[in-house]
Amino acid sequence: MKQMKSKEINAGANPSAMELVNRNLGRRYRAEKRFKFIGLFAIVCSLLFLAVLFLSIVLKGYSAFWQSSVLLDIHFAESVLDVDNLAAADYNGLVKAALRDMFPQVKSRSHKKKLYSIISPGAAYQLQKMVLADTSIIGMTRSVRVPADDDVDMFMKGKISRADPETERRLNDMQLEWIDQLVDDKRLEKKFNAIFFTAGDSREPELAGILGAVAGSFYILLVTLGLSFPIGVSAAIYLEEFAPKNKWTDIIEVNINNLAAVPSIVFGLLGLAVFLNFFGLPRSAPLVGGLVLALMTLPTIIIAGRVSLQSVPPSIREAALGVGASKMQTVFHHVLPLAVPGILTGTIIGMARALGESAPLLMIGMVAFIVDIPQGLLEPSTVLPVQIYLWADSPERAFVERTSAAIIVLLGFLIVMNGAAVFLRNRFERRW
Repeated sequence: MKQMKSKEINAGANPSAMELVNRNLGRRYRAEKRFKFIGLFAIVCSLLFLAVLFLSIVLKGYSAFWQSSVLLDIHFAESVLDVDNLAAADYNGLVKAALRDMFPQVKSRSHKKKLYSIISPGAAYQLQKMVLADTSIIGMTRSVRVPADDDVDMFMKGKISRADPETERRLNDMQLEWIDQLVDDKRLEKKFNAIFFTAGDSREPELAGILGAVAGSFYILLVTLGLSFPIGVSAAIYLEEFAPKNKWTDIIEVNINNLAAVPSIVFGLLGLAVFLNFFGLPRSAPLVGGLVLALMTLPTIIIAGRVSLQSVPPSIREAALGVGASKMQTVFHHVLPLAVPGILTGTIIGMARALGESAPLLMIGMVAFIVDIPQGLLEPSTVLPVQIYLWADSPERAFVERTSAAIIVLLGFLIVMNGAAVFLRNRFERRW
């Protein structure tokens, strides 16, 4: 009896493993629920911050896709337009004459100066292009819609309030009366801002566009893809399939992984020292920018390519070798086709990163003010991120909305490229 009582006491003092598990089960379930709640809360906060960021950019930038323009009755007077020298004619005088005809009550010189400032300086260049394209309009009167000045555009978009004191506005009361008259006559309206997509950079916000930056980005990405993709894929295939496993390949692998984490501005310094100072390539050229971004993108493509090759089941290699295929045939006929989706995905992600880079390009001089649209790889150009940087640093208020609009365009490109990466993976990936 004493032995049985001692066993019961020992059993009570030393509970079984199942009792210990059941005793802690409730606490573990509560901890799991807390962890799920924290994870869900983190995801919701991330999405909320992302939505606020996108919403703020869209609210600031959507108005840039609309531009105020004025309909003027331009008389292309033969006395002003000399057929022998049309390029140097006084097209600005044609704009001023049209305004004087519309507002004959404006007599003083100072008031006329304020009246002329309603129209953008780009109106003269627009008329010049019209005459050079069609000289038959000389001596005729045509209704031409020209861009309004950026201050007028800001007023039409509600960014300048009529209620503010006149001394705090960039438009005085007299100018607001002229604007009201133009609106009542349906001559001042907001139209789709085609200039934003068809023009290069400009000092005047109403004439500034992103076509030059888009063209520069295209040429740079073309050079980057043409260099980084074949070199990166070839390096990944060699290191994963053919290279011997020794200390030298280990050193190469470690350096490739380290290069993927190097700050991008270091590649810009490398491009400045090697491509510009040593080889003497032209500054601000897409060729140099593409070379720099290719060096930056190579580690990403190599790592993605190796991971994609490793994901191919070993049975594919064994089956190919078992039926008599050589090592080269096994890799290029069987392994590589199955790894292509992952390689393309890594390449597109690397190119998307290159599209959004600005720091390395600033180091090679692509921060210059470029008006003309680049027509080749050696002409001076800029890219979208640098264009956004330049506009964000501009004191003109109208450049704020154009900065946000350019960010919207850049985000659109990035979303398309990442969507393409997801599509390629889902389209060609095989489940094993």
